[in-house]
Amino acid sequence: MKLSIISFTETGKKLSQNIGKKGKEIEIHLFSKSKTCITNEKNESILYVETSIGDWARRQMKEKNALLFIGACGIAVRAIAPYIRDKLHDSPVLVMDEKGKYVIPILSGHVGGANEMARYLAQKIGAEPVITTATDIQGKFAVDLFAKNNHLYIVNKDGIVKVSSKILAGKEITLSIEEGNNMDKKEKAHVPEGVTIAPYPPMEPVDVLVTSKEETFDASILLRPKEYVIGMGCKRGKSSVEIGDFILKKIDELGISMAQIWALSSISLKQDEQGIIEWCQKEGIPFLTYTAQELEEVQGNFKTSSFVKNKVGVDNVCERAALKACGLDGKLIYEKCSFNGMTIAIAKRKWKVRFYGE
Repeated sequence: MKLSIISFTETGKKLSQNIGKKGKEIEIHLFSKSKTCITNEKNESILYVETSIGDWARRQMKEKNALLFIGACGIAVRAIAPYIRDKLHDSPVLVMDEKGKYVIPILSGHVGGANEMARYLAQKIGAEPVITTATDIQGKFAVDLFAKNNHLYIVNKDGIVKVSSKILAGKEITLSIEEGNNMDKKEKAHVPEGVTIAPYPPMEPVDVLVTSKEETFDASILLRPKEYVIGMGCKRGKSSVEIGDFILKKIDELGISMAQIWALSSISLKQDEQGIIEWCQKEGIPFLTYTAQELEEVQGNFKTSSFVKNKVGVDNVCERAALKACGLDGKLIYEKCSFNGMTIAIAKRKWKVRFYGE
C-alpha cells in the first residue's frame, strides 16, 4: 500500500520528510500546500499541490492510496467527505498534528488498515496512536479485521455491526468454518475470548460463517475466501482498460467474481507496468511479482514458449506466476490464454483461517 502524506506548513513539511526517511518498509509520497516546497539535498522531492485539497484527496482515494494529513482533523474531513463510499471500499485516512505527537485513524480503520498504519507510524516517530474503534479499545474480536487478515471478503457488510454489537455487549458469538479448513489444536488455542467455534455445516443459526460453498445457511455475516490468483503477462504499454476488459471477460466465463480474486501476479520485469498497476489499484487487488528464476522453479506442466524464454528468461509467465503466488497446494484451473499481446492464467489457492493471536 502506498502512503500519500500532505502537509500545510513548514513544520508539517519537515515532519513529513522525517516520516519519509524512517518509513522505509512502505512506499511514501510527500505532498504539500506550502509554497516553500523544494527538492531537498537528498533528492527526496515534495510535490506542491496546485489543485484544491479536495481534488488531491479524490485522486489519492481513486488510486486506493492511504492518506495522511499533517494538520487539523477538519481539513481532512472536509477534503474526503464527498468521496466516502463504505467501510469495505474506502481508503485508509489518518491525521497527525504537525508536532508529531498524535496520529489518528479517521476512516477505514480495520478493512483499509488505518489502525495498523497509525501504529506503524507512531512506532517510527515516537507518536501516540489514537485508536477509537470500540473493539480495539476493549480488546475484543473484530470480524472485519479477521476477514482482512485471512483474505476473506465480506458478503453482507451490515453483518459487521450485528456481530460487533453482540461482542461489545459481552455476549458469546459462534463461528462456523467450512469443513476441510478447520483449525488444528494449536490454532484453536488462539481463538479469542467470546468466540465459540461451531460445527460445519451449521445446523442452527450462527453469527459468523466462513465458506466458499454456495449453499444457504442462516448467519449474521457471511465471509467467503478470496481463492483465485490471476497470472498475467503482456506487451509493454497495454492500458488498464485493455487489461481489465481481458480479465473481466475470462473470470466471467469461469463464474468468478472480482471479490474472489486474491492477487494478480507476474514476472518482476513487469513490476512497473503502468496498465497492470493502475488496474490493481482501481480494484484494490495486490500485484505480486517474481523473478524469472523464481518462476522457473515452479513445478508443473506448462504451455511453454521459446520466444518468451529468450525474451524474459522463463518459458511461461502467466501459469507459473499464478501458481507461485498460491504457494503450496495451488491448482491451475485455467491454462494460458492469449489475446492481443496479453496472456492470462488462473489458479486456485488452498485457504485456511487463522486468528493471528488476536
